[in-house]
Amino acid sequence: MADRSASHPQSADRTRVRSRSPVRVVTADDSELIRDALGNGFFDPRRVQVIATCRDRRELEAAIPVCRPDVVLTDIRMPPTGTDEGIHVAISLRETRPEVGVVVLSQYAEPAYALALLRRGAAGRGYLLKETIRSREQLTAAIETVAAGGSVVDPHVAELLIEARRRAADSMVAKLTPRERQLLGLIAQGQSNAAIAESLVLSKRAVEKHVNSIFAKLKLPEVEQVSRRVTAALMFLAEDGG
Repeated sequence: MADRSASHPQSADRTRVRSRSPVRVVTADDSELIRDALGNGFFDPRRVQVIATCRDRRELEAAIPVCRPDVVLTDIRMPPTGTDEGIHVAISLRETRPEVGVVVLSQYAEPAYALALLRRGAAGRGYLLKETIRSREQLTAAIETVAAGGSVVDPHVAELLIEARRRAADSMVAKLTPRERQLLGLIAQGQSNAAIAESLVLSKRAVEKHVNSIFAKLKLPEVEQVSRRVTAALMFLAEDGG
């Protein structure tokens, strides 16, 4: 990690400081080429000041409390696992340093990454694709927007998010009635028909009718009852994120 920070303004008056000072940025990418490009005069220093560059999640997490950036500009996949380190850092910052914005700059247009990044709110978050960044101004504007509490999402990623939500809305589980979803949730908890009937103050026959309707809507074949309950529960958990 190369620390370029000369001073560390306190976060308590960050909005006022930001209005007259460049946005302080810590970058993280496992590509030396990208790190050098972003740290060597890429930005107009009057608008964006790169105060540290990091190679992996460990260096990034160490740099944040020391350098106190306004924005973290990070790749998604970095050492040590090369999976979703950048997303994990962004999620953690929501709890530990909510005033720090995060711009994810990645080559991966994955709806799952974007959903994870934005799940607790889009304010102060950005998701951009490396291949669509055409100019210094474009990236600078995104950093300034996120620093001010706004959000920026690459149009292609936004389209993928919309499509993912459309598919979810069209899923078989989504076609269940609210009562059927309630019953399926109890099935997923391992409750028997008798226990469900007692919990919801229904007759056992009414529960059986609901359960058979669920199986029909989920297009589960009439095989062993236990197998259908397990399959239905797994479908419910998959749609509800586990």
